[in-house]
Amino acid sequence: MKEALFYKKLDDKKVRCLLCPHRCVISNGGHGICLIRKNIEGTLHQTSYGEVTSINMDPIEKKPLYHFHPGSDILSVGTNGCNLNCAYCQNFSISKNITLRQKVSPEELLSLAKKTNSIGIAYTYNEPTIWYEFIYDTAMLFQKSGLKNILVTNGYINPEPLEQLLPYIDAANIDLKAFSEDKYKMLGGSLKEVLNTIETMYRKDIHIEITHLAVENYTTDIKEFDELCRFILSINKSIPLHISRYFPCYKLNLPPTRNDFLLELFDVAKRYLSYVYLGNVLHNNDTTCPVCGAKLILRNGYKITSFISDNTCPICKSSLYFSF
Repeated sequence: MKEALFYKKLDDKKVRCLLCPHRCVISNGGHGICLIRKNIEGTLHQTSYGEVTSINMDPIEKKPLYHFHPGSDILSVGTNGCNLNCAYCQNFSISKNITLRQKVSPEELLSLAKKTNSIGIAYTYNEPTIWYEFIYDTAMLFQKSGLKNILVTNGYINPEPLEQLLPYIDAANIDLKAFSEDKYKMLGGSLKEVLNTIETMYRKDIHIEITHLAVENYTTDIKEFDELCRFILSINKSIPLHISRYFPCYKLNLPPTRNDFLLELFDVAKRYLSYVYLGNVLHNNDTTCPVCGAKLILRNGYKITSFISDNTCPICKSSLYFSF
């Protein structure tokens, strides 16, 4: 447990958390929407500092990051809690503070990353930004050791804490869950704030990739998805987009996303974007040069065969969007 950053003390031992756009006002003994930031006698605490629910070594492609050090392994950690409330949450046992935690220090994680030849650490599984204090300390330590820091995030964070964290972050996969304020409100968030996070990360030279979990007739329709793709295009057409198939989970029992609908989304995205991938479904996810069509990376699940080592196509010499 550690005193939280980004909060304001109020009267009657209440506090206002300033980490994310919810700006929760929390009474003494209560916690924010995220469940892991608690008011104890008028001081806001991060209750899961140095405590994890999961530690694994994953292929970097599992985050998913297809264009960041492809073929590498990454130490992946997460804790409890989330600041959104998606009815289809894929990791609800940890986001709803059910799974038990175990203690670990930033130094222990660094030692483990070095022993396993990881390129760094990914903060993932739950929403990492609500674990802010631990991530901030750990990210500084990893950066000093020459290792990478990766966020797998819903992007729902206020500008000030985001700006303070980003100098230590190398890459991020941001989950762009929908493209309307009404649908984001249903999920407990705001589209505007997430778009600001994406734009800020790109402006700060963070390697970014975007995931959209396609839930047909719930968060995803063709018109809004077209707008989503055009938003990415307005930043950089080379930002990879991962369209992921939904399966029933947690409180939502809609049928799995139809393959035909996923392929329709794929075709829409390819009108605008250079790199589009389908997840949770059998599909050819090889990476090809957007100019000449040359095969750059062959993919078999999370296993890859790469023909590139820099940001240049070996055939036509055009520039690519990769980080090595």
